Amino acid sequence: MAYGAKTAVDGLSLRVERGTVTAVLGPNGAGKTTTLETCEGYRRPQAGVVRVLGLDPQRQRGALLPRIGVMLQSGGAWSGVRAVEMLDHVAAMHAHPLPTPVLVERLGLGDCGKTPYRRLSGGQQQRLGLAMALVGRPELVFVDEPTAGMDPQARRTTWDLLEEVRADGVTVVLTTHHMDEAEHLADHIHIIDHGRLIATGTPSELTRGGSTATIRLVVNRPFPESAPESLRTELGPGTEIRQLDAVSMLISGPADPTTLGRVSRWCEAHDVLPQTLTLGQRNLEDVFLELTGRGLS
Repeated sequence: MAYGAKTAVDGLSLRVERGTVTAVLGPNGAGKTTTLETCEGYRRPQAGVVRVLGLDPQRQRGALLPRIGVMLQSGGAWSGVRAVEMLDHVAAMHAHPLPTPVLVERLGLGDCGKTPYRRLSGGQQQRLGLAMALVGRPELVFVDEPTAGMDPQARRTTWDLLEEVRADGVTVVLTTHHMDEAEHLADHIHIIDHGRLIATGTPSELTRGGSTATIRLVVNRPFPESAPESLRTELGPGTEIRQLDAVSMLISGPADPTTLGRVSRWCEAHDVLPQTLTLGQRNLEDVFLELTGRGLS
C-alpha cells in the first residue's frame, strides 16, 4: 500500500487467531492505521489478499460489517449529539444489540449521558467509542488506542471489559501506545515498522532473553561515545550490550553477585551517575527500542 512515493504497507503478512486479544504495535508512520483500515474495509489493498472472518472486506462488505465493531481513536460521533443518544442510534442499526443501559453503567457514562459529544473529555469520548464498537455484539472488534485520555480507574475498567469480551469468545485487535497495556491484555503481539512485520509472539516470547540475566541501566547524562565497548570489556565475554538511547543501556549475559558492582564501578570511572540500575527481565519497551530504534510515539 503506497501513498505516492511513500510505501505505508510493504508485503505485510500477519494472522489473528479467533478468541484472542492481538496487539498491533509500531512507531508512528509504521503502517498500523493503514493495515487496520484495510481490514475494516475503509481502504482498498493495492496488492495481496485480505480476509476478515473469512470475508473480503471490499467485495463482501455488506456481510462483514454486521459482524465487526470498530472503535476509532477519535471521532465517530456528531459534535452536538448527546452521548447516550449516539449510543442508542448505533444500537438501533444492529439486529440484536446489547442493552445500552448495561454499557452506560459498565463504562461509567451515566454522568455524561446528556452531555454533547464535543463537550466530553477525551477519556469520555474514548469510553463512548468503545461502547459504540461493542453494542452490536461483534465477533471481532478493532480498538484503536482504547484508553487514551482515561484516568487510571477508567483505564482499568476498560481493561476488565476487554478481558470479559475475550472470555465471551470475541476477537479483539488493538493498537496502543501504552506498552503495559499491550503486555497486560494481549495474547499475541505483532510489531511492525516501515510497513513490514519485524517481530511476532506472545508478550513472554518477545521479552524472554536467552541470557542468564538482564540489567537495565539509566544514567543522568549521555554516555561517552565508546561506552558500550568499554562496558563490555569491563563485564567480560558473553555479555551483550545494546544502547537503547543516549542515557539507557540493556545489558544481557552471565551474571554473578559482583555484576552490579562492576557496572557501578564502571559508571564511577566514567563520571556518570546511575538513576536506575535494575536486574531482571527485559520489558516490551526494551524489545521495541531494540527492534525499531525509536519509541512508539
